Amino acid sequence: MKRIFTIIILLSLLIYGCTHQIHYSGNPVFPGWYADPEGTIYNKRFWIFPTYSAPYKDQVFMDAFSSKDLTNWKKHERIIDTGAVNWAEKAMWAPSVIKRNGNYFLLFGANDIQSDEQAGGIGIAVAVKPEGPYRDYLGKPLIDKFHNGAQPIDQFVFEDADGKLYLIYGGWRHCNIVKLKDDLTGIEPTADGTLFHEITPEGYVEGPFMFIRNGKYYFMWSEGGWTGPDYSVAYAIGDSPFGPFERIGRILQQDPGIATGAGHHSVIRIPGAEKYYIVYHRRPLGQKDRNSREVCIDMMEFDENGFIKPVIITREGVPAQKAR
Repeated sequence: MKRIFTIIILLSLLIYGCTHQIHYSGNPVFPGWYADPEGTIYNKRFWIFPTYSAPYKDQVFMDAFSSKDLTNWKKHERIIDTGAVNWAEKAMWAPSVIKRNGNYFLLFGANDIQSDEQAGGIGIAVAVKPEGPYRDYLGKPLIDKFHNGAQPIDQFVFEDADGKLYLIYGGWRHCNIVKLKDDLTGIEPTADGTLFHEITPEGYVEGPFMFIRNGKYYFMWSEGGWTGPDYSVAYAIGDSPFGPFERIGRILQQDPGIATGAGHHSVIRIPGAEKYYIVYHRRPLGQKDRNSREVCIDMMEFDENGFIKPVIITREGVPAQKAR
């Protein structure tokens, strides 16, 4: 009798295991060459807004992707293109989206300007849904000049705990933070009367990102060259969005057995839970073209002192998770 009971239990466990398999996202999470992904949650769906990774002359539009569970992604094609932005001609990249006053605002870089004499910089588009379509909001760039040595690219919109909005941006190894007007029609001085505050930490190259955890400001950025295998992500921790930020170390980088060039990331936190995902791009093994980049997701964890543990990049990705 005991033997029969044991067999029944084992069969039950086997059946349960077969019918309750854990589904993983897999990496990359969706097909195609994409980079610079911003991950977020809107309307109980996960969203990823990436750069379409192509030569600059062809990089003239953006797609978005949404999912209810991190494993099945729906593509939303051409949520914006240069046809909707009369001053943008090429090289649209690094989208950052914020919901404000009932609308969705998408900030982007365009034209890859190399001096103050060229037209382009950081723009804003607006839509009534996260999937667009987006239209130019200002009719001109929000920032179209170099300040503190920062090329106006790689924009990230940060909402502070008090609801104030800031734009953190910059290439060419310089990073600025500016305060945005509540309606996103421009920037405004901070308490000290300054418009452009430089917060560049040691090692910074580009791709800034910021989030708050336990009252601390985690400032993250990309290091190395984006076309090479050594592209990576490092971070610092400060007491305010203005820092000061002292580099702590690198937490995302290549694994020569899986992929290279892991960088330009964002972070998704499950609301009400201590669960974080890092969304980033990387280059598959054997790919040499600088635009051969794909979007991946892996877990991001912290130690008992609040420091970020080194991220293990995987082929499996992350388990299915419902958005909240």
